[in-house]
Amino acid sequence: MIKVAVCGACGKMGGEVIKAVEEDDSLELAAQIDICSGHDIFETIEEALKEVKIDVLVDFTQPKSIFENAKFCLNNGIKPVIGTTGLSDEQIEELKKLSTEKNTSCLIAPNFSTGAVLMMMFSAQAAKYFDNAEIIELHHNQKKDAPSGTAVKTAKMIAEANANKSFAKGNCQEEELIKGSRGGTSYSDIHTHSVRMPGYIASQEVIFGSSGQIFKIRHDSMDRACYMQGVILAVKYVSEHNDFVYGLEKIL
Repeated sequence: MIKVAVCGACGKMGGEVIKAVEEDDSLELAAQIDICSGHDIFETIEEALKEVKIDVLVDFTQPKSIFENAKFCLNNGIKPVIGTTGLSDEQIEELKKLSTEKNTSCLIAPNFSTGAVLMMMFSAQAAKYFDNAEIIELHHNQKKDAPSGTAVKTAKMIAEANANKSFAKGNCQEEELIKGSRGGTSYSDIHTHSVRMPGYIASQEVIFGSSGQIFKIRHDSMDRACYMQGVILAVKYVSEHNDFVYGLEKIL
């Protein structure tokens, strides 16, 4: 049995992870961790580790806490599966280095939905045939980071698959009358736009253009349960390996 702890247990995603773990016969819910008070809920990973054995920790907490959580896990023989977004490239590289040094697996996935991962993979392929690309991501208005980790990962995958060419080909010199109107630019000059609105869970559209045509790839999450297949896949993967993985597409 793989002993799994869930960090962010009181959140909506944390609740779904707990349910998924309890429904899988090969997994055992070892600990629930969150700052909220409740029966059998530990406030910190350190507190939980003093009481129970933890093989894998699934983290769906806050951007400000995930980096330190992951470092604590790797330094204490716990394999982290990170679903919270907001890590910088520098932090990801540091976790990769620590994972290698400790010979302890760490998996970071900006998105655990298999459909969203396929959207990113298809986008990287489609970009070879278009000159311009922009990303629009839409989430509920309680999401604290912008743009989403999925949008950042998508832009990075597109850039890496296409020799980091600019995807703002032919754009004129622009003047924003309202700051931020054109979104933020990231890898390969890809404009990324973030929408925050009650009613959404998570959606993303990648728009490609070239002379005379527009091509769109879109994914919509209607229920948080759609992420659980990917989460359980990641938990089982890290339990059997000791490598560092960034992106669910690496283990599909």
